[in-house]
Parts: sequence; C-alpha cells; structure tokens
Amino acid sequence: MKSNASNHGDTQPLFSETDDDIDDDSPLDPLTIEKVTFQNFKQFASTSIELNPGVSLVAGGNNSGKTSLLHGLAVWEFCRTATIMEKGPDGILPDPNLKRLGFGLGDEQFSPINVPSLKHLWTNLKTTHAKGEADPGYTLKITCQWKDGQETKELGFGLALTNDRLFVKTATSNLVPEDRTPRIAYLPPFAGIRSREERINGAIRRRRIGEGLAGAVLRNLLLDMHVSNQSMRNELQARPTSTGKPRTKISDPDLRQLRESDPWEKLMQTLRVVFGAELIVKDFREEYHSYIEILVDKGTGDEFKMKRHNGYNPRDLMVEGSGFLQWLSVYTLATSPDADVLLFDEPDAHLHPTLQQEMLRRLDEIANSGGKQVLLATHSSEILRHASPARILEIRRGGRARYLREAHQKVGLLEGLGSDYSPRIDKVRSTKRLLFIEGKTDVPILQNLASTAGLRWHESWVEWLSSAPQRDRRNLWSALCEDIHGIVAVSLRDRDDEAIASVGDNLVDVGYTTIADFHARKWRRRYIEAYLLYPPAIADCTGKPEKEVVEYLREKHGIAVGDNFTARIAPQALMDVRAKDVLQGLRVNAIDLSKHIPSSAICDDVRDFLTQLDSFVS
Repeated sequence: MKSNASNHGDTQPLFSETDDDIDDDSPLDPLTIEKVTFQNFKQFASTSIELNPGVSLVAGGNNSGKTSLLHGLAVWEFCRTATIMEKGPDGILPDPNLKRLGFGLGDEQFSPINVPSLKHLWTNLKTTHAKGEADPGYTLKITCQWKDGQETKELGFGLALTNDRLFVKTATSNLVPEDRTPRIAYLPPFAGIRSREERINGAIRRRRIGEGLAGAVLRNLLLDMHVSNQSMRNELQARPTSTGKPRTKISDPDLRQLRESDPWEKLMQTLRVVFGAELIVKDFREEYHSYIEILVDKGTGDEFKMKRHNGYNPRDLMVEGSGFLQWLSVYTLATSPDADVLLFDEPDAHLHPTLQQEMLRRLDEIANSGGKQVLLATHSSEILRHASPARILEIRRGGRARYLREAHQKVGLLEGLGSDYSPRIDKVRSTKRLLFIEGKTDVPILQNLASTAGLRWHESWVEWLSSAPQRDRRNLWSALCEDIHGIVAVSLRDRDDEAIASVGDNLVDVGYTTIADFHARKWRRRYIEAYLLYPPAIADCTGKPEKEVVEYLREKHGIAVGDNFTARIAPQALMDVRAKDVLQGLRVNAIDLSKHIPSSAICDDVRDFLTQLDSFVS
C-alpha cells in the first residue's frame, strides 16, 4: 500500500486516554447482535451472518470459517474499545462531515487474536483495493447490528494496513450519544491464566476482555463473584427476625434462594460435584496486597458441602489441569457483568463428554436467565449429536452460514460435510453415486465376485463406510443432496440378528421404504461372509483338504453345505451362521477367499445385488 500514514490520521499510542473515557455503568439488559457483516476479513470476502439470541453452536468442517466468525467479532470489539479510548465516546458516533481520521497502532498493540502478520486479517492477504475503486485505504470492514428497544443500531469499523501499521476508523454508525453497544468477550481454545494477577478496576478489566485477554482477568472476576457473595450473605444474615434478636445464620428460605441464583454459589456447587473441588479466595486488601491469591481445595461430598482429603494442601489455581481451568474460565466469564456476547472457541477441547454437556447446560441457564448471547464453536460430536438442529449455526466455505432446520442436516455436519478438503465428497460430486457399506472388506469382496460372475462393477460408486442405521444414512444422503443434486445412493446392511422376513425381494429392507434415489438393501444371510462358505473354495484358498474343511464346518458350526448353497433361501443354519467366526477359525481372509469362489458357487443374493448396482448406474 503506497499511501502515507498521515492520510489515515493521527498515530498516537493506543489507549493513550484515561479509563474514565469508558462508561462504567453496566446496561440493565444485555444487548445481542442480530447480524454481522464482513468485507475482506479472512475467509469472508463479502458475507453477512444473522445470529440468534441465546446459545448458538457454531459448527462446520475444518477451515470452513468457524473461528473466523469469532475472530471477526473479537476484532470488532477491539476496534470499539480502542476507538473509545483514543477518540472518546464520540469516536463511534456518525461523522456528519465525513472527515474523521483514523488512528494507528503497531502489530504489538493488536491483541484480540493471534495472527502471524496483520496481513492475515485480510482475505487472501490482499490489503488494497484494485486501482480506481472507492475508499482505497480502509479495505477491511466489520459491521454489527443489534436492537436496543425497538431501534436497530449499527456500528462498523474499517481497517487499513500501511507499512506494517494498522489503522482503524469508524466506517458506519447510526448511534446517538448515550446509546449502548454490545460488549463482547472472546475466549480462545485455552486462554491460560497468569501466575500473578493484580487487582484492576472495571474499565481496565473490560479493556483486557476486549483485547482478547479474558484469561488474564480470571482471578479478578472470581474475586468479584466471591466478594459479592459474601456481601449478600452478610446482608441476609443481618435481616431482622420476628423477635428482634440478631440472626446466627441465614434463614433456610433465604439460603435456598441464594444457592439457586447466586453465580458464586452455583459455581461452587458444580465444582464440588464435578471436580470434587472448592475455591479458596484469600482476603485482598489494596493497601498491602499486590496480587490476588486463589487456591483450589480437593475432597469429597455433595453440592453444598465438601470434606477435604486427608493430608491435602490447597494449591494455587494455576497448577490445575487445562480441563478444569478451561471450564472455570468459561463459566466465570459467562457470569461476568462485563460482557453481553460471549465467544467461546472450542471450550470443550479439554473436557470429558459428560462435562461438555454439563458446561452447555450451565451456559443455557445463564443465557436464558440473564439474556446473554453465546457463540460456541465446536467440533464435539457429543455436543452436536444431542443438540437441536435449530441452535446449530453451520459455517461453510465461501462464507455461507445458516441455522439448521432438519435432522438430516445435523447428520451431514457430523460426517464432516463442508470441510475444506474432502476427496470422498468431491468424488460424490463428480459421480453422483454413493454406496453405504458396513465393513471395510465388503467392496473388495463384491468386486472380486462381480469379476468372476462376469458382471460389471462401476468405479463410479463412492464407498462410504458406516455402521449407522438406514435412517441416519438416509439423513446423510439428504444432507449431501442439498449441495449435490441427483445423488443415487444404495445402502447395504447386514441382517445380523434380525428376522429373515425383514428382507424382501431383491434384498429390499422391508422395514424401510425406498425414497426417491435412496435404495435400502439388506443381506438375507447374517452378513456377507456367509456367502463365501463354499468348501471347495476354502480348500483351494487355504490348501487344506476339502474333506477337512467339510468336517470342520459340520462339527464346529453345524453347517452342511449342499447343492442349495447358492439359493436365496438356504438351510437355516447357513442363513444364521456367524461366518466371520468360521473364517477366523479357518484362518482365512474373506477377500482372498472371494477370489477362489467359482462362478457356479456365487449365490443368487449376490448376483441380484450386483445386477441392481449395475442398473442404478445405467
């Protein structure tokens, strides 16, 4: 970029103003963002994403843009905080003369997210417009819209990069003095905490959160929660009694209400039950304490009382495991009054599945009771599997985003649809033929038998290994069809322990109605290996005498293979035999054995299925 820094306004140090420039009054009701619009930010060249209130699970394939969404909102918050600090509250109001200058900062002052270079904020690292385009400097824009009462409010920032220096200015705004703006807090996958944390006031704390350093104020937030709880307890105990005598303890009704509503009480209850732990907040007096000290105690008990382990010495919060600290950071930040919108990037990464669900349940409670908005980016199949589709915000390549509506869309998401690199899906897009099978050996066996029988095997069939039932497979096919129209799918499952009557003509799965181009099929025998138990072929494959093979089948498994081996309805013992165990006892590989089955011994069921596959391609 060839423009001079002076074209973008002053270059005073970031946060040169006093903390008093930020209003310390917390809003009565949290504000939630309804829409965010990106221009030239990371994966989002030109994208608008509508957001729901409450907890949204942000999901998608690798490199689809989940983290970019959170990063964009974190950068917006940083720009909001920095603009107010540098320009004062009027800095985010409309500029009637369109002459507002931006302010600059170095890359070391840019803290909301980690990037190798400030260039990486821009789509394809392109920081300038094409020649002749309007507003050649501020090429990256992030704009948020929200409602305050009945009015729609909007605030957007433009960013420019000149000689490795970032410039920020208010690009769009319809705010008036005293208007509120959403306050956003971003928590990376694991933010970490400081070993020594000084006591800081609310304005600086909000600044740290706005800079993406939420982990650096964890002890402050916990101390605030604890002090507030102690104050409430003292107030409840000081309430007058009917006799006028002072209370020696909090009344049972007051204590019950406190435990149900107070953030510190709820935090301690969960720590006791889930982690067998309590927090010990040491007294902090500003006249001689330099750092906030918080210890973790361990023991056993219920949600309201814990007995310390014998010989256990409480230790500093920092030395606890990453899962404990991550969960604690999420919950503490969620209950903080310093943020309306919470951005959590894979907070489940260090948590056991049970704890993942507990964390989500707690976030739901906080969002429902306090009106906070939560965007939680996750890869957790455990969380997504149990979530309603309507709360899942799917992000796809190219900036496409939507809240899911149907169950099949969730199944597709769990299978990795929308990933940046997916050769299997790319092949489905090309051939539009999909074959669901249960075992890794199924397709090689079928290919060998097709070759022997003189039947065509079309390489256009894309193999999709899945142990899921027909319903889930159909949902996955439906999800694929939303992006790739005209996919023909054949879903082949083993019969296992189901009744033979569950298989109809042409191996149709009787319990499942064929819908459009999704064809549900099921082997009539227990599974495919039962169609390979032909003694001459086994003898030929293993080098054992055929007589020895016949005796083994009869004595060990009660199977007598006769002329009706290839029939659709064979003797019951052959239909139900656990053929995988048989082949394992004979020490023979199913794929190798399939190469030795003569054409005359290929069963009618197998021929029917291979013929159907050919017809579905034709």
